Formats: sequence, C-alpha cells, structure tokens
Amino acid sequence: MDPIISHYLSSLEFGEVKVFQNMGVIPLYTSVNHGPQYLTLQEALEKRLLTITEVSQGGSVPELKVVNRAEIPVLLLDGEELAGAKQNRVLNTTILLKENSETIIPVSCTEQGRWAYSSMAFGASGNVMHREGRMRKVASVSRSLKEGFAYRSNQAEVWEGVAYFSMEAGVSSPTGAMRDVFESKRDDLKGYLDAFPYASDQRGIFVLVNGKAVGFDLLSNPHAYEVLHQKPDFRQLFRSN
Repeated sequence: MDPIISHYLSSLEFGEVKVFQNMGVIPLYTSVNHGPQYLTLQEALEKRLLTITEVSQGGSVPELKVVNRAEIPVLLLDGEELAGAKQNRVLNTTILLKENSETIIPVSCTEQGRWAYSSMAFGASGNVMHREGRMRKVASVSRSLKEGFAYRSNQAEVWEGVAYFSMEAGVSSPTGAMRDVFESKRDDLKGYLDAFPYASDQRGIFVLVNGKAVGFDLLSNPHAYEVLHQKPDFRQLFRSN
C-alpha cells in the first residue's frame, strides 16, 4: 500500500456509533489536516465553474466532456450521478479534475429508455449509485483495466442492476431511470439522513446493516465531505431481513 494512504488510514479515529432501524453509522475523523484543496461537483456546478455535456451532438454513452473553469481542482466521485442531456449517467471512477481544464470522463448510463436531449448540459442529480450497483460497476471497470482497456463498465450489467434496484423498491420508471427510484423514496431516505447528521470535522462514514459492514467512504477534506454527506447512496432502502 502507498505509504501516504497507509499513514492516513492509520490516523483514523472512530466516533460514537449511531443506530436507526436496522442501520448503524460510525463517523470517521483524523488529525491529518494537509491535503489538496478542491471543490465538489455540486459546488462547482452551483458556482457555474463546471460544464458537463455530451462529447458531441450525437453523444457517446460511455463518455462525457467536462470543462472546469475553476482556479482549483474539482472532485468527481465514483458513483455520483449526472442528470440531463441525452440520458443520465454515473461516474465510473473518482477523478480530480485539473483547474482550468477540459477532460473526457468515463461514465455508465443509468437511464436505459432515453436517448434524447432533455437539456444541453448535465446537472447533479443529488444521488450516488446504490451500493450493489456501484460494487458491480466497479468490478466490471476493474476487469476492463486488467484486460488493458479504459475505465469502461459492462453497460448491460449496469442496466440489469438498475432494473433489479427498481424492482426491489417497487418503483416503475418510464425510462428505466435509477433517479426515479431515489425520487419515489425521498421521504424514506429523509428518515435515515436525519438520523445520521454531519458532525463537525467529520471526514467519512462507516456503515453497518444488521450488524454487517456494508459501506465505507472517506475524504481528505472535511468541508467536501460535509457537502457530500447529504447525498443518498448506500444509506438507503436497506431491507431488515
């Protein structure tokens, strides 16, 4: 393991576990304060410093174009969903966009039944891909890299995961959109988010469901984590069985 990463992980401190229904959440802290300064996707879009579009008028399912006009980098997280343009997508990997740059980024589609413009540019949907779908996507991207290809996912597997996610949630979407599931369960998600508020200087989160570890997210910047904390991701729709 990289010594910098090893040092950072060894510095982690666990906060007090909080429990809501079948879920337990442990906030993560660290005394390590040095690290790069960056904006989150949401912040950069709100400041109009970031523009995300299709790579061309015709579009390309596994790629998008991002123009960063900020004077500092912008962090895009694996699994963050982008809504709009010809179909909704999620990031295939975490990317720290260079300041004042133009980048082609690898993505996967989370809306199988639409290929028509709803807007010229993308916005943040406010969601992060559900845990099981994210794990399957990461596994397929890893296979692609091992085979010497780019950060490409198995798109058929991603669509299958979204369909299963929708079926389990009992939600029917006219375009097979993952976002529609989150929107339909917004009130249920709010209960979980209210139960696990952001704590001052928190850097991450360790999640258990029915006593089993199911998720772990960590950022170097506490402000960036605070912005991202309210995005529903693996903190959603867990069954109690």
